[in-house]
Amino acid sequence: MNKYYRILNLFVLAFAAGCTLANVNVEVLSERTALENQVLGTYNSLDREMLLVASVRGVDARGKLRKPPEHSQEHKDAVTAMQLLSFHADDIQRFKTLGWVGENKEGLLKVFGINRNDGGDENVPEELKEFALRYQDEELEAVILQSNEAREVIMRRVIETNENLTKENLPRIQRIFGKLNAENALPGEKIQQEDDTWIEKK
Repeated sequence: MNKYYRILNLFVLAFAAGCTLANVNVEVLSERTALENQVLGTYNSLDREMLLVASVRGVDARGKLRKPPEHSQEHKDAVTAMQLLSFHADDIQRFKTLGWVGENKEGLLKVFGINRNDGGDENVPEELKEFALRYQDEELEAVILQSNEAREVIMRRVIETNENLTKENLPRIQRIFGKLNAENALPGEKIQQEDDTWIEKK
């Protein structure tokens, strides 16, 4: 009988713990505003579209050319912007790790400049020394310019696909992207605060 009660107690405790975790997750999700959820939804939709574009076969099972679905130019531009961000994602992550680039509060990347001391800087991780030596200022600036332009295209697309938003809402959308990017930043990466100061994320 004691064994039965011990098993029952363990089951009840496990169930209670599961409920507690579920409540915590709900609370974390509810901290996001409706507009933040709309922004995330649009972004995730574009991300799925980008993957579909990359995986759609141009020929059907019978060997005939398949006509691609019709989309607006704005939609195509947004998917292209997502592809460009995906293409540069690894390099941008390395720039952030090296401290060359940070996330500003308007959802864009800010260049702080290359600081590598010819690759001998003790702050440069061993696995990034070769990468750090390879990049020049002009190339860094070009990648960040392209990436910021792509981010702006996506922000405008968020406004275009949400009937409650207009061009006047762009500053709000920028702040949301800035907040989300800061949340996703890794420890040690530079992020801009609301008071315009820059810190390294803890």
